[in-house]
Amino acid sequence: MNDCFICNKHAGTIQTAGITIYEDEYVYVGHIDNNGEPSYLGHIMIDLKRHAPTLGDMNMDEAKAFGIIMARVSKALIETEQAEHIYSLVSGNSVPHLHMHIVARYPNTPEEYWGPFAVYNWSDAPMGDNEEVIKLCNRIKEHIAKNSYE
Repeated sequence: MNDCFICNKHAGTIQTAGITIYEDEYVYVGHIDNNGEPSYLGHIMIDLKRHAPTLGDMNMDEAKAFGIIMARVSKALIETEQAEHIYSLVSGNSVPHLHMHIVARYPNTPEEYWGPFAVYNWSDAPMGDNEEVIKLCNRIKEHIAKNSYE
């Protein structure tokens, strides 16, 4: 899919922020990219590797891998970044390739900024440049590698 952002990201033809957090034959996990601008730290993307538009298009092996990594990434955000809540969202409106947003909400976030995208509007939201994104990615990557939860 030459015109698919996520397929191009997986092929390495598009550079995004951070580093690969996790990858296997079914899923790819990385940090969201904000076009060179500071990113909300802890906004993780889980992509299905196969080009498929929705959750309902996954086969059972893909669904199992997707669900397991969703839980592992969420646990890592709680344990390494001290997130107090994890939001998850699949929209598919902009890019018809299955990807899930996993967004950490941190302690002391005012209630009016609760929500997977509302957190961006908080003036004290934890934003970081690519160096800080890479550090966060490494913490999550190390946590996932050390903890299988099986």
